[in-house]
Amino acid sequence: MSGLSYVCKYTPVELLAAYGAEPRILNGMRAGFDEAERFVGPNICGFGKTVLEAVLDGEVTELALVNCCDTLRSVHDVLEADGRLGFCTCMDLPRCGGECSVDWLVREMRTLGLAYGKAHGTVFDEDAFRAAFTGGGENGVETPRMGEPYVAIMGARVGDELFKRISALMPMPVRNLTCVNSRTVAAEEPPAELHGDELLRWYAARLLGQDPCMRMVDGVGRLRVLVDPDLRGIIYHGVRFCDFYGMEYNQIVAQTTLPTVRIESDYTTGSAGQLATRIESFAEMLMGRMSPEEELAMGESATGKVGEGTRGGLFAGIDSGSASTEAVIITGAGEVVAKAMVPTGAGSAASAETALARALEAGGLEASDLDGVVSTGYGRAAVASDDGTSVTEITCHARGAFHLNPAVRTIVDIGGQDSKVIRIDDEGHVVDFAMNDKCAAGTGRFLEMMAHTLQIDLDEMAKRGLSYRKDVVISSTCSVFAESEVVSLIAQNIDVDDIVHGPNKSVAARA
Repeated sequence: MSGLSYVCKYTPVELLAAYGAEPRILNGMRAGFDEAERFVGPNICGFGKTVLEAVLDGEVTELALVNCCDTLRSVHDVLEADGRLGFCTCMDLPRCGGECSVDWLVREMRTLGLAYGKAHGTVFDEDAFRAAFTGGGENGVETPRMGEPYVAIMGARVGDELFKRISALMPMPVRNLTCVNSRTVAAEEPPAELHGDELLRWYAARLLGQDPCMRMVDGVGRLRVLVDPDLRGIIYHGVRFCDFYGMEYNQIVAQTTLPTVRIESDYTTGSAGQLATRIESFAEMLMGRMSPEEELAMGESATGKVGEGTRGGLFAGIDSGSASTEAVIITGAGEVVAKAMVPTGAGSAASAETALARALEAGGLEASDLDGVVSTGYGRAAVASDDGTSVTEITCHARGAFHLNPAVRTIVDIGGQDSKVIRIDDEGHVVDFAMNDKCAAGTGRFLEMMAHTLQIDLDEMAKRGLSYRKDVVISSTCSVFAESEVVSLIAQNIDVDDIVHGPNKSVAARA
């Protein structure tokens, strides 16, 4: 990446351009942090490590930071000590927009501009400064038109790769309202009559007058978007080890009835993939709430509502779970023709093929007899055929439970890899859902580990847990540590029925 990189919407980009810089946003995600973790500890957030990794890889040669959080201040200290960057600075940022804050920021900007000019042999060019104001929208990114439904991403900054993934999955445009992507300074050109100090004061006030980040004392402006009539849903993003945003999410949920979902990443591309179920389920939930007019406006990608099929023909469903894979063949009227279940093993596609073949054999059918195939579950993407449909297990649970019992409004799914709680409406559409993050505690895999440690199978474990006499508590929320606790209980000669009660109670509490 050539030019000067920056990471914060309060960076005086236009001022730096007036000194000859070509500022570029640094917001990409990384595969990992092998190099960065040689310089900083594990408690530094993923974005801070991303910045370090980009520098250590040679992607960044000049960097302008703002002390918007302790992590970026630490990153600056590390890079300053390392000394490999041609230019590296960290500007102090006031926490409010009053007169004294404007004066403070003007002084900081002067210091920054002079430092950059000295390093590159340039001086302030007012014409270049004015030319840097493009008059465009947020950071030059095209935003939804007035009256066009959209989804907003709020919370902590979102990496470019994750934003692209979310945008590709949503049934309507997505607007990134996080951090540097919500920068609006360039939208208004400087008044022609202002020059010198007055021009810088106007500019400083514009920088501080943007919708505030969580560092600012007054964060009320962050929630103005909730009253936008075009807003249809909110994806709230958090970065692991960044604690600023938890309270704001609770505020949003309390102030709006719009669909919301909370996701968290560690700023690696791997974490973007692990969020797929949550993001896709949210997209399906939004599709279920769209009016016919909105569907027409959004185009073909949003019109395929799950469950609206023909009454005739034969259809197969494949649930590729982390522990087992199930296949069922039904008629268009919903009558079960045949079914099969096999262990998932090491390959989702192979186990799905086996399960479907066994279901076809049980029903005396051929693959050519099927009019459609729907895949769901953990491995749905690997299983889906060219002419098939992939739907998240959250939507499938909702439709299936409602089909079996229209009185159902809440579903609890204890899966092999994760647990989910799903709330549905009077028509079987998903209203809200919650699921655990990247942890086997409180799932079927957790119970399998406990059964293995006790040397009993799951069927026996299920029965023995009902006849306990002592209320044994497994205190750890981690599967690995919980297994150690069970081993300790075995060593104390605690009755197996009582030990089994501990993991059962732990799973119930997690749910």
